Amino acid sequence: MPARPLLRGAALLAAAALVVTGCGSDDDTDTTSGGEAGSSSSGAFPVTVTTAFGDVEIEEEPTRVVALGWGDAETALALGVQPVGASDWLAFGGEGVGPWSEGLYDEAPEIIETTEPSYEAIAALEPDLILDTKSDGTQERYDQLSRIAPTVGQPTGVGAFQTTYDQQLELVGQALGRTDEADELAAEVTEAFETAAAENPAFEGTEVAVAAFLSTGYSAYVQGDTRVDFMEELGFINKPAIQELATDSFYIPVSEEQVSLLDADLTVAFPIYVEAAEYTSNPLWQALPSVQEGRAVVLEDEALASAFSIGTAPSIQYALENAVPLFAEALA
Repeated sequence: MPARPLLRGAALLAAAALVVTGCGSDDDTDTTSGGEAGSSSSGAFPVTVTTAFGDVEIEEEPTRVVALGWGDAETALALGVQPVGASDWLAFGGEGVGPWSEGLYDEAPEIIETTEPSYEAIAALEPDLILDTKSDGTQERYDQLSRIAPTVGQPTGVGAFQTTYDQQLELVGQALGRTDEADELAAEVTEAFETAAAENPAFEGTEVAVAAFLSTGYSAYVQGDTRVDFMEELGFINKPAIQELATDSFYIPVSEEQVSLLDADLTVAFPIYVEAAEYTSNPLWQALPSVQEGRAVVLEDEALASAFSIGTAPSIQYALENAVPLFAEALA
């Protein structure tokens, strides 16, 4: 399954803040406990998965999968495999997945820390496969994990947290012997984007600014980030004045003197570990023409903001269903 250029940069700004201061399977796909794949996948092995750290040989069908990368657990669940251990990057709690993936576990996984995982806890789960397709992607992290079990990291040429949803599907699908299911799910997402764009022709060519509210202030996202790529796939254009300030990062900080940067034909924003009202009550925010004219959408629902941010196939479908109507209403 070739990786499309859609949805580059899956890292969420919340993860960066933490460093500094988790679609069900089709009815005909068995969702098996402990990472056991159904009989349809048993003939796929052995498989070789090409990653940034070299080829990974998976001799037999995995039965105990640990999913550590951003969205790896819900991607595995969507393909019908239940990890025995998983990381909860967005602090969902419980099983560590968003509402779009709830109810797919027979038994909750052991929750593993994200940026500084306990390798002892991972080893204690006796995994035969570790998924880490979307993380900081350091050689040190990979070396530690690969000593425990075959580890599938990010694709070749992809930076930290920048694995796209379709690249993630490809890697996880190969590793689990479920490439057919991965291809089908990727096609579903593509169709969902095309349908949403066709139903909302006003999106085409419309300038958008995507922002976040954090304890450190305002930020704006640039091309290569999941949220901007989500909007561009719908036909929007990231505001050029923001894009011109892009660096190697997936976002730019926005000082109070620069808040006017966030004005666009459509402004989309959401809070990260702060109260949105703390920022939306700011006179500088209220003075933005897009805010005054009702062309600003603040995603205060945590589940929706997370779906908009995490950038997996299941979360994208959830965001398309729930966020697109808000964008359309604001532009109407």
